[in-house]
Amino acid sequence: MVDLWPYLGLDDPDYPDIEEAPEPLGSLSMLAGSMRTWQVPSTGRWLGLAIGQVDRELPFELLAAVSEASTPPK
Repeated sequence: MVDLWPYLGLDDPDYPDIEEAPEPLGSLSMLAGSMRTWQVPSTGRWLGLAIGQVDRELPFELLAAVSEASTPPK
């Protein structure tokens, strides 16, 4: 499980002068608080799944992300 809240940068004392989070983590952190990750065998990629909501009045969505990074974020 990966906690996505730190990627928003709100806990950083230099906020809003911090560097943006790398994608897909930047977009996912705006929609979900955490995600599950798996290594995709023999590809050098990881898969992440999260459930998020853009606005309280909109439905929840299942979000999927694939990254070419060799290891998922911790």
